[in-house]
Amino acid sequence: MKSDVQISNEAKLKNIKEVAKELNISEDSLELYGNYKAKVNSSALKNKNHNGKVILVTAITPTKAGEGKTTVSIGLADGLRQIGKNACLALREPSLGPVMGLKGGATGGGYTQVVPMDDINLHFTGDLHAITAANNLISSTIDNELYYGNKLNLNPEDITFRRCMDINDRSLREVRVGCGSKFNGVERADKFNITVASEIMAVLCLSKDKADLEKRLNSILIGYTFDKKPMFVKDLGITGALLVLLKDAIKPNLVQTLEGTPAFIHGGPFANIAHGCNSIIATTYAKHLADYVVTEAGFGADLGAEKFLDIKSRIMDIEPAAVVLVATIRALKMHGGEDVSALKNENVDAMLKGIENLERHIQTIKNFNRPYVVAINRFYSDTDKEVEALEKYLESKGHPYALSNGFAEGGKGCIDLANLVLKVVEKDNSHIKRLYETTDSIETKILNVVKGAYGGAAVEYSELAQKKIEEFNKLGYSNLLVCMAKTQNSVTDDAKVIGAPTGFTIHVKDLSLSLGAGFIVVYTGKIITMPGLPEDPASKHMGIDENDNIYGLF
Repeated sequence: MKSDVQISNEAKLKNIKEVAKELNISEDSLELYGNYKAKVNSSALKNKNHNGKVILVTAITPTKAGEGKTTVSIGLADGLRQIGKNACLALREPSLGPVMGLKGGATGGGYTQVVPMDDINLHFTGDLHAITAANNLISSTIDNELYYGNKLNLNPEDITFRRCMDINDRSLREVRVGCGSKFNGVERADKFNITVASEIMAVLCLSKDKADLEKRLNSILIGYTFDKKPMFVKDLGITGALLVLLKDAIKPNLVQTLEGTPAFIHGGPFANIAHGCNSIIATTYAKHLADYVVTEAGFGADLGAEKFLDIKSRIMDIEPAAVVLVATIRALKMHGGEDVSALKNENVDAMLKGIENLERHIQTIKNFNRPYVVAINRFYSDTDKEVEALEKYLESKGHPYALSNGFAEGGKGCIDLANLVLKVVEKDNSHIKRLYETTDSIETKILNVVKGAYGGAAVEYSELAQKKIEEFNKLGYSNLLVCMAKTQNSVTDDAKVIGAPTGFTIHVKDLSLSLGAGFIVVYTGKIITMPGLPEDPASKHMGIDENDNIYGLF
């Protein structure tokens, strides 16, 4: 089969104006970035009373085998269009970190892709660059304040705001700035986040409009004074400049799938560090313009789905009509103990053993009282015997399921899945039940997530974490939401633990305030906010051929 980028390069795309017409968006509401990309402004929202049904796509715990969550999301939207439904996508933007590193892009694969995939995976419309610039303007202004007399009385050793860049670079996790002579500023310790783990990214994605963005930017904590008084972005006097840098980035991007299905792609916070969902603005546009909105949340249901249901949907005041849980036989075999090198070999026993991980994530969705569908994302190496064994198991447990063959067949390969999702959506009238209330204590919120989303039993706090909780309570921030930063490779905080263990303890090592986003970030296990490159990064295998086509981009 051809590579993803070959399929993308050979596709005949519609002009983005035609795609916009599918959602009754006029040309006046578009800001064109060439023929196939556009920003959409608020004039497109003529009918704010129309509320399409939001369908959330999540997955089992990720493995090196790949689950294809974005592929299924795109295939489902295409499948809904194949059966005559007015559907569109609302997805996250890729980060250059994984694109140039190991994980890859976020545009789907095979014949279920959003396109132009090379543009989307690279610089796209410049949103992530704008977010990086806004973030680093805050950092440079903080250091400028210190250099020019420190009128804000900031304690250089108690500055909490970090610089960022959208490339994996482990050497920037711990740095010192202002080194050398006094001419270079005040020397202090600093750290870098990857852009998609920055608070600016979270703020942009959780803002409802420009006014809300301004309010959230003003609320970002930058650090503390020598007498422990918290200081905010509003104290720096640069909120207007930040809005200037983000004036285009706040507008959602419109592209299309290979089959011409409209797709809003906007914002891209990591789910193992940030909240893992595309922007509220893009999802709002989509549900006002389409009858069915397919969206996704990063990594497994313990991370992205939990954050969508506890954070994003709470802020948006929406309830997803259904949750699609993606599983692959390859990943189930790995959770059953099979080595990645042997996945092409039939192993029904390992797959059946690994189903405990699927059951763990099904229970998580049930804990939120949401109807669900299991999507079996079929790979070419899956044998009929493996597929039949998985189907037989799901039937015996009463789990609704459908095969997804979108990678090889596009929307046609997801028609069964689309019909099943519609069936579930139409018959369910239940309401969401979240894992915690805002009035719960910080410790109760964390424990409820550990029990309800991970299947764990207890939480152990470091001395630093306990001190932070005491501080946050004194400052009056106990009513904030919690955003759990945890490895994506396990339901525990140990990346090496596969399957679905129970009775385990989650270890909280630190917490930080993201007041602009409205949550407390809870750091568990060995989680890091600036990834490093692998030994053989994807960037070593990329280039441009004699016809100016990119190769090596998946």
